[in-house]
Amino acid sequence: MIVLTGTCNCGAVHFEITEPLQAAAYCHCTRCQRRTGTGAACNARVDAAALRVVRGEDRIRSWKPADGAEKCFCGDCGSGLFARTPDGLSVGVRLGVLDGDVRITPSLHQFTAYAAPWESIPDDGLPRYPERAPQKALETVAGLSGGLS
Repeated sequence: MIVLTGTCNCGAVHFEITEPLQAAAYCHCTRCQRRTGTGAACNARVDAAALRVVRGEDRIRSWKPADGAEKCFCGDCGSGLFARTPDGLSVGVRLGVLDGDVRITPSLHQFTAYAAPWESIPDDGLPRYPERAPQKALETVAGLSGGLS
């Protein structure tokens, strides 16, 4: 069994993922820019049942926008951890909080129409989508039937 671990910056929150990560992508939307303070966020999808908070569940805070997934972060240090889809079936894990080799690389860029003007999207050969990547693109790169959020 594969076990990935994730930790916030201060160590108050620690979680485990017991299944391989699925499709990973760069998101250039303004919400991710504001959430991370960077030009893009890098996330990977995993089934919600595969993620278990080992320590610090009481330290996790969240923000649920009316039109999106619930964003979960450490209430002590502010580290972005993951987002829970509205249906509760999957989470988008922030790759930056995972420890060690995550065994996946991003396969596409989405919401490029909103990319920060001060940071150009790298010429890395990955497909680019001006809005949310189509479900078909995520299925193709990951060989799965669920999408990123």
